[in-house]
Amino acid sequence: MEKEDAKVVEMETFLPQGNGYSTQSPSKYKIQPMDARLEDYDPFKERATLPKGTTDCETLTHLSKAALGSGILAMGVAFRHSGLALGCAFMILVGLVCTHCAYLLVACAHELYKRKRVSHMTFSEVSVEGFKSGPQWCRMFAEPSRIAIQVLVFITYFGTCSVYTVIVARNIKYVADFYWTEELDIRFYILFLLPFLILLSYIPDYKRLAPVSMLANICVFVGLCITLYYIIGDLKPVSERKMVAEYTNWPSFFSISIFAIETIGVVMPLENNMKTPKHFLGLCGVLNRGMSGLTLLYMIFGFLGYLAYGDETEGSITLNLDKASIPAQIVQVLIGISLFCTFGLQFFVALEIVWDIIKNTKRCSKRPRLYNYTLRTVLVILAVGLAAAVPAISPFIGLIGAFCFSLLGLVLPSIIESVIFSERFGFTDWRTYKNGLIIAFGLFALIFGSKASLEEIVAIYTN
Repeated sequence: MEKEDAKVVEMETFLPQGNGYSTQSPSKYKIQPMDARLEDYDPFKERATLPKGTTDCETLTHLSKAALGSGILAMGVAFRHSGLALGCAFMILVGLVCTHCAYLLVACAHELYKRKRVSHMTFSEVSVEGFKSGPQWCRMFAEPSRIAIQVLVFITYFGTCSVYTVIVARNIKYVADFYWTEELDIRFYILFLLPFLILLSYIPDYKRLAPVSMLANICVFVGLCITLYYIIGDLKPVSERKMVAEYTNWPSFFSISIFAIETIGVVMPLENNMKTPKHFLGLCGVLNRGMSGLTLLYMIFGFLGYLAYGDETEGSITLNLDKASIPAQIVQVLIGISLFCTFGLQFFVALEIVWDIIKNTKRCSKRPRLYNYTLRTVLVILAVGLAAAVPAISPFIGLIGAFCFSLLGLVLPSIIESVIFSERFGFTDWRTYKNGLIIAFGLFALIFGSKASLEEIVAIYTN
């Protein structure tokens, strides 16, 4: 009877060791339910003692800084594609969906922390471990998902570098055209930036890039305040603007707005560095507070920008300001400096992905510094070359938002959640249909948004 009550068996056990698992010698232990074993491990205990862990306020600041970039300058043209009333409704929808998908990714990570007994994971690691823990048929997609995420992240940040190059060049041209009698092609200014961007890319690491990022934050804050002042001064009656635009233009709105507000690339790094990662989620958590404020800010800029300039709204709202005004010219300089400095931060993400692939090759291991700086130079030349080939802002932004962020920010988190919790979800569970709708929405933005953006780029290129 005592043996039956104890239910002790001889078997091989797997105990946590560091971030992985090690095989131990056979030992006796009582069989416990899986849920009980998971509850015994708290993945967040060591986070509270991290000397460099971020507080809730610091994480909220980083989240806002990551999302508040060039996208906000394009919200006016986004509302031009949707109309005032529909633009507000669509912006709320995009904000809710993007926030929810980021929430899903972090919630899935927290579940995997307990299953794998680790305290942090990257986006690609969450995807790989999620597919491995799912049904047998989906485990074959684990490694392909890692590759897909790395490729999409590279395309996103490399494309963003090209977008920033175009916007900086247009801001320089905006001021130069006022003082010079002869107007030069935008490509001249793009190529003019090439040597300076190469020098910026030679900054060796994030620590030395910190003062540059601080300068960028100051410039963009002052520039946006002056821009909003001018927009308010140019407002027109609401009756002169469309409430609902043609439905054929709606995909362009979704592409631009998704690019503007999507922060899926920084969600896991921010969560991984928090002292209190549980505070990242929740109704009044860091994620919901940050994204709700950003959604409101983007809606205000888009609504007022289109109300002020209508069909003349440019891909960057700063280009609609009066060229003869000194404060307006200061705005162009400030925004240009800000995005020039931010180029380095975006560039580092793309650089690290490629460098991690080639750094262990035989040639690179002999002279790593030479190959590293050669890679930096080549990537900057390619980014500037792409910007010169297609010097269009809004369709370029839309293409990145439609193709990359739709997959990274909407489709993949929904699939990962469905796979990880496949045992709990079923055809009668509402979350199955919710994830299906989000995936369909993401694919809609991907297909039709990419199509609209490519058509715009082709039209501009052929003209």
